[in-house]
Amino acid sequence: MSTETSVPFPRLSGLNPMDAALLETLLKEAPIGFAFFTPDLRHQRVNRTLAAIYGRPAADCRDRTPSELLEEPDAHAHEAALSAVLAGESVVYSDHHLIGGTPRRPDDDRHWALSWFPAYDLDGRITGVALIAVDISERHKAEVTLRRSEERYRSLLQASNQIVWAADPGGRPHEDCSEWRAVTGQSPEEYLRVGWLDAVHPDDRERVGRDWDDAVQDKTAFDATFRVRLRSGDFRHYHSRAVPLLREEEVVEWVGTHADVTTQREAEEMRQRLTQQLGEAALRTVRLQKATSDLAEALTVDQVVTVMTEIGETAVGVFRTGVALLDRERLRLRLLNPDGIPDLPGAPPHEVGLEFPSTMTMAVRDRRPAIAGSPQALLELLEDDEDAVTYLRHTDERAWVALPLMSAGRAIGALRFAFNSTRDVSDEERVFLEALAGQCALALERATLYEREHRTAEALQKSLLPEDLPEVRGMRFASFYNPGTKYVQVGGDWYDAFKLSDGRVAGVLGDVMGKGIKAATGMSRVRNALRALAFSMPEPADVLTGLDRMFEATEREEQITTLAYFVLEPDTGHGYLGNAGHLPPLLVAPDAEPRLVETEPATPLGMPSGREHHKFFVPPGNTVVLYSDGLVENRRRAVASGLDELVAVASQAPAEVVGDPEKMLEYLVENMLAGYEQDDDVTLLAVHVPASESGPAD
Repeated sequence: MSTETSVPFPRLSGLNPMDAALLETLLKEAPIGFAFFTPDLRHQRVNRTLAAIYGRPAADCRDRTPSELLEEPDAHAHEAALSAVLAGESVVYSDHHLIGGTPRRPDDDRHWALSWFPAYDLDGRITGVALIAVDISERHKAEVTLRRSEERYRSLLQASNQIVWAADPGGRPHEDCSEWRAVTGQSPEEYLRVGWLDAVHPDDRERVGRDWDDAVQDKTAFDATFRVRLRSGDFRHYHSRAVPLLREEEVVEWVGTHADVTTQREAEEMRQRLTQQLGEAALRTVRLQKATSDLAEALTVDQVVTVMTEIGETAVGVFRTGVALLDRERLRLRLLNPDGIPDLPGAPPHEVGLEFPSTMTMAVRDRRPAIAGSPQALLELLEDDEDAVTYLRHTDERAWVALPLMSAGRAIGALRFAFNSTRDVSDEERVFLEALAGQCALALERATLYEREHRTAEALQKSLLPEDLPEVRGMRFASFYNPGTKYVQVGGDWYDAFKLSDGRVAGVLGDVMGKGIKAATGMSRVRNALRALAFSMPEPADVLTGLDRMFEATEREEQITTLAYFVLEPDTGHGYLGNAGHLPPLLVAPDAEPRLVETEPATPLGMPSGREHHKFFVPPGNTVVLYSDGLVENRRRAVASGLDELVAVASQAPAEVVGDPEKMLEYLVENMLAGYEQDDDVTLLAVHVPASESGPAD
């Protein structure tokens, strides 16, 4: 067998056994793929390398055609090459990305060069086809990298609008540059005779020519910016840079680029003109940053209005600031701060339709600033409206700027600045005022959403708290709930008390960590689940265990909830207490020091560690108080010191307070919050067991 295309392969029979074994080993173990096909296109011999390329064992390939082994288009390419060789072509080459019938890894990027040769017998007849497969992946990658580099270079030149030119070692152009001639209008002869320097502006010609000669003489890079005369006769600024190509320290050629930098040059000149203006604007930038910071801390609409009034005075020098919100359903603009527009004859009402002639309604309608730098300009802007004429006779305002408050492309209100002297509002100041209005709009929208969510969460929370506490003979209940000031988000505090079917009374106070609607709805789920569990298995350990299971099934891991839950017998005051990571109850007695009812440390709901409950006894005449952390903890007081202070405050309670649970709660809240700003919900539940006439129970 021979794969030679010119002469028959020497007789294999002449090989001695050692040579034959060596040839067999080479074909079998060679790092290149090898196969021999019969005239009917079947694999007669396949070495391990080619079988690995196919992705099949070598034994699976024998006596099978390419279409039986490979997928398209590889199978078709193999059979086409085989047919061509069998038809008389001396050699056929093909290039394949991947070959094989099994899926390749996504990062497999192999390329193979296949060579197909006819094999002859001793009489010169074709007996089959030999295939050699060589891995050319590295060469292919290099070719792809080089091709991409060339494409990127060409794209970069096109994107940067650069013109590439070349010159001989002496600095004279020796290649035509059609791109340059298209710009300057030079003919090929002119360009090759005098070169690009002939198109340089006369005032720049001497300097640029000298720099170019020096670069050529010193064999150093050339870099210059100059004006170039265009085909139209106009001049534009170009930047030229050229470097020598050296070979054995001798210049063989100069290669350079011309780039139109007129736009950059004009921009630089403009930047220089703006330097002074930017210096003046620097102070405005600082003020805008301060305004942004102050507005970010404003939670409510009233706070936003207050901050904007302060910013108007300090950052803009405004005499009077007005902020209005738009009711989109009624298309009416409502002034949020009545003092934003003085109550004078001719002044616009505090709520007007958008058709009303005023600077604020105009800004909202047109979605752009309405500026009047003088009373006369205001009359022109409002088309000599009679009310405006009347207002100008009574007001001390002399210039006005009204800006739309825009959010997501729609107007949500207007901002009005009034000055007590005429004012020429520059473009820079207008940009600053528009940026300020943008920050105000964001703050107003955020505050509006916050107040809406706060009201919703507060209503939801209050609706889920019990309207009435149970009336039980031998017990008195009292509760206190304060969601905090209107500037604090509603939390997940809750309490409940109810009679059990066995005659005992259950009481609970819990805290779902978090704020807003999420915390309130979480509180609702826990409250309802606790009630359902308490009526079927009221003991605290069973209730807490059931709640743990509910948490594992329905609640998120980050939803931390704590609670204290007890059951009491009304007649005796005996019962059980279960605590899931909550603060210890406070027990207040008329004839003893108050104390915290400490139990074994426990985990919040959803993190069970073997729930237990403890015996719990409220002696006659005593009051037990459950409370949330808002009573004892705030930004200035840690929990530990707050608990100590709670016991100390309770110890000073007058006798008439100790015997009245409602007075006790009022007394604790008033004294614990005195001197502190409330920044969390404050919730308390008290149960008082009146003293019996026969004396305390055992």
